[in-house]
Amino acid sequence: MNSINNTHDIPMGYIYWIFGFMGAHRFYYGRPVTGTLYFFTFGLLGIGWIVDLFLIPSMDREADLRFVEGPKDYTVAWILLTFLGIFGAHRIYMEKWVTGIIYLLTGGILGIGFLYDLWTMNDQLSVINGSRRAGL
Repeated sequence: MNSINNTHDIPMGYIYWIFGFMGAHRFYYGRPVTGTLYFFTFGLLGIGWIVDLFLIPSMDREADLRFVEGPKDYTVAWILLTFLGIFGAHRIYMEKWVTGIIYLLTGGILGIGFLYDLWTMNDQLSVINGSRRAGL
């Protein structure tokens, strides 16, 4: 079933699920509280991680309904955050140049800014995409 608003990708969700015992797929789909819980409990001792294998399609649908599609792609931003987040690449992609350079010079403000972005990346992109869609 295709959704009109396709902000997140199911294949990317499964790739993040491989690291799901650390909560990666839950952060990707905009569930930071349970992502953090998974991080500290190793995917609810592996049980929640296995159950989530079957829940990824519904998490994708919910994320597609919740977040705003636009010129900034969620998957690209999450890949940049995952691999280059400490250097601010995702912030530069979102055209937040000043904080991107600050992240580059300070290691993601010593990692705290990186953690903040794990919690808020989807909402930041929704605001950016929503304002671009409205022409602001």
